[in-house]
Amino acid sequence: MKLQNSRFAVFVLSLLLWMVSGPVSGAEEDLAKKLANPVASLISVPFQYNYDQNYGPDDDGSKSVLNIQPVWPFSIGDNWNLITRTIIPLVDQKDLPIKGEDTSGLGDILQSFFFSPKAPVNGWILAAGPVVLYPSASDENLGGEKWAAGPTALALRQQKGWTYGALTNHVASFAGNDDRDEISSTLIQPFVSYVTRTKTTFGLNTEATYNWETEDWSVPLNLTVSQMFRIGRMPMQAKVGGRYWAESTDYGPEDFGLRLVLVFLLPK
Repeated sequence: MKLQNSRFAVFVLSLLLWMVSGPVSGAEEDLAKKLANPVASLISVPFQYNYDQNYGPDDDGSKSVLNIQPVWPFSIGDNWNLITRTIIPLVDQKDLPIKGEDTSGLGDILQSFFFSPKAPVNGWILAAGPVVLYPSASDENLGGEKWAAGPTALALRQQKGWTYGALTNHVASFAGNDDRDEISSTLIQPFVSYVTRTKTTFGLNTEATYNWETEDWSVPLNLTVSQMFRIGRMPMQAKVGGRYWAESTDYGPEDFGLRLVLVFLLPK
């Protein structure tokens, strides 16, 4: 894999720190459980690196994406929270969209606004709200040049170390460059994870996307393992995993990919 040396070194260093650091304890014991909940009342800043290959008609293309994903909760009364989840992609792609063409820069930013009851509803944690796709890409090859928006929702349950549920959203374009294709895309993300007594988390999910314009699916299956640790007083989580593309578009990625994540936590 043609990983970027500097990015790869950062994550190798992070994994080494994970190995030599002790597990969290005391008041921080529930952080691993909260991290398994995308709408927990917890300020976090994940840096998620993804590498995929075999793009394009000749399977020559590859893509590295570093997603900066700040999560920020706000209390809006005694019974409700507003949780903002933002995905800021930094993209480096090779031989895309055609062989010999390389592009790096900012992609389109996706921001979700979840309104969530502070207390579970019959044991379920529920959240829903709007999601917005901003045409923020620094190059036409890195984004759709369209404004898009739609609904998003999440439901999950946590018991005896297990977390399971699903997140979904749909975005449809409503403004932007008239010469670019319209956007109409649905994400379905079921997930399950288990947190051990040592705060190690094993996770499995899929991030299935259906493009209503081209009528095709992209379905990666992600298997990950993560561990809580701390540097000084700051709790953190490192995650490593792989993915298998069960379904992809004609010129989309194939076979296997890589995911590495480093999460900075700012518990209240």
